[in-house]
Amino acid sequence: MHTVVVGTSGVTASDVLAVARDGARIELSGEAVAALAAAREIVEALAAKPEPVYGVSTGFGALATRHISPELRAQLQRNIVRSHAAGLGPRVEREVVRALMFLRLKTVCSGHTGVRPEVAQTMADVLNAGITPVVHEYGSLGCSGDLAPLSHCALTLMGEGDAEGPDGVVRPAGELLAAHGIVPVELREKEGLALLNGTDGMLGMLIMALADLDTLYKSADVTAALSMEALLGTDQVLAPELHAIRPHPGQGAAAANMLAVLKGSGLTGHHQDDAPRVQDAYSVRCAPQVAGAGRDTMAHARLVAERELAAAVDNPVVLPDGRVESNGNFHGAPVAYVLDFLAIAAADLASIAERRTDRLLDKNRSHGLPPFLADDAGVDSGLMIAQYTQAALVSELKRLAVPASADSIPSSAMQEDHVSMGWSAARKLRTAVDNLARVLAVELYAASRAIELREGLTPAPASRAAIDAVRAAGVQGPGPDRFLAPDLAAADAFVRAGLLVTAVESVTGPLQ
Repeated sequence: MHTVVVGTSGVTASDVLAVARDGARIELSGEAVAALAAAREIVEALAAKPEPVYGVSTGFGALATRHISPELRAQLQRNIVRSHAAGLGPRVEREVVRALMFLRLKTVCSGHTGVRPEVAQTMADVLNAGITPVVHEYGSLGCSGDLAPLSHCALTLMGEGDAEGPDGVVRPAGELLAAHGIVPVELREKEGLALLNGTDGMLGMLIMALADLDTLYKSADVTAALSMEALLGTDQVLAPELHAIRPHPGQGAAAANMLAVLKGSGLTGHHQDDAPRVQDAYSVRCAPQVAGAGRDTMAHARLVAERELAAAVDNPVVLPDGRVESNGNFHGAPVAYVLDFLAIAAADLASIAERRTDRLLDKNRSHGLPPFLADDAGVDSGLMIAQYTQAALVSELKRLAVPASADSIPSSAMQEDHVSMGWSAARKLRTAVDNLARVLAVELYAASRAIELREGLTPAPASRAAIDAVRAAGVQGPGPDRFLAPDLAAADAFVRAGLLVTAVESVTGPLQ
């Protein structure tokens, strides 16, 4: 079992993926334990003073003006967790909750939160035991952290609320902790607040989306290349010298990928009736420009994620000189913006893929292919309704591209009067990523069938490898009409698992 060691200087995206998706174990470094203890000493010294310190000896949010006496502070910390665990709606996915908890642990271990080492160790123990708090869809405004989602996680550390065990069964959290020999934490000054104040949910979903989109953008280059072949398009537009004079890195990478897939093709440039086209349609010719812009958007989003992974997001924070200072670092705007940017890019990538699919099915624009790629058009409908499904997905992606971060709704009696809505941006991006995979699966299904209908013409070796692999995965080729949904589902699973990229790379080597 892979082990991730958490220190004081943050973690990597691969660490997050290992814990969230692969169940990696977590250890706290000696450096982290020492930093936790040192920061805790500062908090306890401030707690002993008569002057109020926000988060240590005061209420929270709009109630921050009340000074809390020492005998009520443990109750204060318990109460903030209980009252803030106010989520509603469907359960959030297990991988999202694990990322959320792990990233909060990352910040706790920075030594800037004032949380005791034993609380951090309990967080690691819960993750290592495979216990997943029940977190709900709604409750975060993406400011003051992902409050409700993180509160549900903190509630589990206290042995309250519900959680899912490693067997997938939801039980009372106290029972699960006891079954794994984990003692519930008794929160002290500042600890309840420190467990709630982070952008961890939206950041975790950003990191996972970037990992998925990396595969999908390569897949999109492959499906675009297959469609170009099937439409007898020209690959001259992919020449490196053309992209060098508009030096967007993503565009150059997308064009290079498509050119690698098409190397040795007997279809590109083989125009119907030997009548060359001056230019292919935009959806074919401009594929690298659209996919490239999305790649460059991903590069910016990855930079933001890396910065956030290195950050300690809490309020107040413990500084090395012993001060405990309030701040606004919990505001999710930096993460929210890029989550929305990625949803816009995903929608556009899906949109151009759908246009290529529609072109493959239209006998007036497909350059000799049968209507709807049907076996006996009229008797058979072919892939007519597969394109309907793809169009419905694209329309949904366009709605999901409307930015959440452009919205704000005041809360906490106008104390928190501007919020990021970053959690909402992350939730809709997850749906957008899923739908993008489905759209590309339909294009793959159509383009592979179209290439096989080009009798007498030989596709590129990489294209042949992709088609052979998708057929081996249970996606059938041309023929009379049949129950189509299973084929589309198999193509979706094939794309989503990265198998399309793997098949092509067996011929081309690594794609960019």
